[in-house]
Amino acid sequence: MRSPIGEAADSNLFIDTEAAGHLLSAPRGLDHFLRAVRTAKADVVVLDPLYSTHDQDENDTRSMAALCQTLLRLRDASGAALIVVHHVRKSVGRHEIGSAFRGSSALHAVGDSYLLLVRPSPHVPTVELRFQFRYAPATEPRLLALDSETLWFEPCTSTSAPPHSRRKVETTDVERALAASGSARFNQLREKIMNQSECSRRTAQLAIQRACQEGSIVQDNGQYRLPLS
Repeated sequence: MRSPIGEAADSNLFIDTEAAGHLLSAPRGLDHFLRAVRTAKADVVVLDPLYSTHDQDENDTRSMAALCQTLLRLRDASGAALIVVHHVRKSVGRHEIGSAFRGSSALHAVGDSYLLLVRPSPHVPTVELRFQFRYAPATEPRLLALDSETLWFEPCTSTSAPPHSRRKVETTDVERALAASGSARFNQLREKIMNQSECSRRTAQLAIQRACQEGSIVQDNGQYRLPLS
């Protein structure tokens, strides 16, 4: 990866090998990161991955909101652009980008730009890069392929991913999601529909409501199931 950049890679990249044990969730940890950024005179700071810099419960909104405020203090005090690398949930809808983060949605409330890297299909040797910006319209997704020799991602022959139309979830899709397990709670059923149909959470929720209204599925003691024949 260094070859195409040359010596500039040595003078423009600093890896903090002493970051282990210093947590942004503690005042002394924030001081360490600030010193490292100022010493390196960094223009861009990359935290990769985020979970290695804190010890908070990622599912707790209050804890993550406090961590987000620390990230903002790091950005503002250092004057550097801040890039945070974070994992996503196991189930991500086709149209989710910034909201796909694992854990609390607090991170989605503070970022300016979001990039999501996904693999469209396990059978296709490409990845798709999706974009979402707070202050600008999103650009079209791009398909990338990893060059095994340079280890850089390169654009595929088609620089943009083919457009995907939002697929309406039919009642039969809801029935199919229930057929395997026989019954499921609302959240479980919604996740199954999102996974199999690659739709948004809202689309899956409306499909469940529509299926209930049509009598295709019934709700019984908090469980959704197919009607008895």
